[in-house]
Amino acid sequence: MFAIGIAAVFLVVICGLAARSMLPLGVPAVYLAASFAAAIAYGIDKSAAQSGEWRTPESTLHVLALMGGWPGALVAQRIFRHKSRKPSFRFAFWATVALNCGALVWLLWTAGS
Repeated sequence: MFAIGIAAVFLVVICGLAARSMLPLGVPAVYLAASFAAAIAYGIDKSAAQSGEWRTPESTLHVLALMGGWPGALVAQRIFRHKSRKPSFRFAFWATVALNCGALVWLLWTAGS
């Protein structure tokens, strides 16, 4: 539930910032769309892993997270119990979260100047 809470709070904050005209409306739209796409990709990959079919490359999952889909990816990791134990994947995932949040802070900083 903690991961779902983090994702929900982040998305609410992003939407609130856009509602207050501190971010363009497209920013929360991108986060929501990318999160939805990431959650679907994790679900498909989990199903493929269970049935021995073609898997979604980890790099694809990381790109989706980097593009703003990390809230959906974080929720999907917990719901599907997928990609949540492999240390190298988790490190790369949290690195994409840090990069994405850093880019968002930069966007907010430059928009305020």
